[in-house]
Amino acid sequence: MKRSTTLLAAFLLSWAMVAQQKAELIFVNARIYTLDAQNHVYESMAVGGGKVLKVGTNKEALRLKTRTSRIIDAKGKAIIPGIFDSHLHVIRGGRFYNTELRWDGVTSLKVALNRLKEQAARTPRGQWVRVVGGWNAYQFDEKRLPTLDEINQATGDVPTFVLHLYGHAYLNKAGLKALNITAETPSPPGGLIEKDVNGNPTGLLVAEPNAFLLYATLAKLPELTPDEKRNSTQRYMSELNRFGITSVMDAGGGFQNYPDDYGTTGELCIEDGLTVRIPYFLFAQKGGREYDDYSNWIRTVEIGAGCDHEDGSHPHDHTKGLDYYVQGGGENIVAAAADFENFDRPRPELSPNMEEQLKKVLALLVKNRWPFRIHATYNESITRFLNVIESVNAETPLNGLVWFFDHAETISEENLGRVQKLGGGIAIQHRMAFQGESFIKRYGKKAAEHTPPVKKMVELGIPVGMGSDGTRVSSYNPWIGLYWLVTGKTVGGTHYMADDNQVDRITALRLYTQGSARLIRKEGDRGQLKEGFLADFALLSDDYFQVEAEKIKSIEAELTVVNGTIVYGAGDFKQLGPTIPAALPDWSPVNTYGGYQN
Repeated sequence: MKRSTTLLAAFLLSWAMVAQQKAELIFVNARIYTLDAQNHVYESMAVGGGKVLKVGTNKEALRLKTRTSRIIDAKGKAIIPGIFDSHLHVIRGGRFYNTELRWDGVTSLKVALNRLKEQAARTPRGQWVRVVGGWNAYQFDEKRLPTLDEINQATGDVPTFVLHLYGHAYLNKAGLKALNITAETPSPPGGLIEKDVNGNPTGLLVAEPNAFLLYATLAKLPELTPDEKRNSTQRYMSELNRFGITSVMDAGGGFQNYPDDYGTTGELCIEDGLTVRIPYFLFAQKGGREYDDYSNWIRTVEIGAGCDHEDGSHPHDHTKGLDYYVQGGGENIVAAAADFENFDRPRPELSPNMEEQLKKVLALLVKNRWPFRIHATYNESITRFLNVIESVNAETPLNGLVWFFDHAETISEENLGRVQKLGGGIAIQHRMAFQGESFIKRYGKKAAEHTPPVKKMVELGIPVGMGSDGTRVSSYNPWIGLYWLVTGKTVGGTHYMADDNQVDRITALRLYTQGSARLIRKEGDRGQLKEGFLADFALLSDDYFQVEAEKIKSIEAELTVVNGTIVYGAGDFKQLGPTIPAALPDWSPVNTYGGYQN
């Protein structure tokens, strides 16, 4: 009773504080999809102090108008809560975004190769042309992959790396020479450097099935200067804002080392320069040393603490600042548990020593109340992981600790029940939108119909958050994910998902808003547009709830607001957004092509 009274008092105090606020922004003549329990749709919203002050009629919201309030006529456009990508490699992606020529959304291989040729012509000596994920063969009209001959013809003597998902990559002849990959270079464990009949490398690098070879090769390419990394990160966050993304859970990544590679985003956080919220997870880097990594981080890193401003405050306590803090450990907990998804190849068999290694680290995390997430593609792996988690729980109860699986494409209903019993969640992504055809070729169409079993996860009440796994595995564009959820189709147009596994548009959007927040117990102040909630939202180019299904994947934001501040503007609302600086260096593909191609 005492706790209920305390909660009520806190709510009333919060409501009273909101009621005293005056509006900084007032949107009128909109279609505001609140995603509240009743799915209310309103025409107006007032925002102030980083919070939603009022949703209702134009007249009701305009009562909060002051001399300094900005009134924005939405012109009948749809407004939705900000999209929260529960699995994106935004910190790493930001460091390299300006170096990458993106084929995301390009519908012709001929066009893609022509852009490769154009970029090679403008890339200076000592730099590389890079195409890094977010595309597949089936999105092209030609329905095929490029050949090494085509890549070599397009790029000539400019070193080039083209990554296709986390399955394989192409190095042109100049790239092989730059990295000194020769006939004597051995293939690493779990990877293949393809050789021709004379024993010379062809330029094809294959994950068999370990992707280490692919991201280890990427890590050898030149990095940007500190100023260029800063600009690159800002440009990438703006690109995310372009699609209405306001929050991201960063899942770490191979060769994304803490704290060295977090310097750019840390500086931007201190300077209130972030335009997305970024709770992030620490990804163990070296096989066999994971326990040491996490032991050190547990001693030196405070969960939930963000960057420090000069006055000592944290950004999530700061009016302009955004969430930027360590949320927990993962998605890689131990290298022995990495069941990489390359559906062109057989499922990997995990080491017999995996359980011992995983239990040691998970026991440490649970004992110290560190949330964790685990990369888990296949049901066979998930069964073994759950055995370990249940064993740890028997010795040190999880007792409500935040934890979840990432991916879970082939998880069984039995294992879903075990996840539910242990209080876990699942972060899903639209990886099958890019790999559905490959999965069908290997496992058959019947097996693909419930891969992953999204509808069953939702029906069981398991916390489920939607994300992308961009930028290397799939595109960071969330509208591809929403299209996939409601149509069951790949980017190539293959309808593979069973009708009873597809979800309606409201459920899909909730997975990408409230669902992601629920994974880390943040749904109490975000994911809906209602009084007292965070003012994170997007005004859309087309009404998601009214356009035909095929047009969902072409939706963008025309205005994105984070913490009550306009961070992106386009179309009729471009003048309301900030000026986005040109990409550095000046030869960056972003200056010519931008990011995702709509």
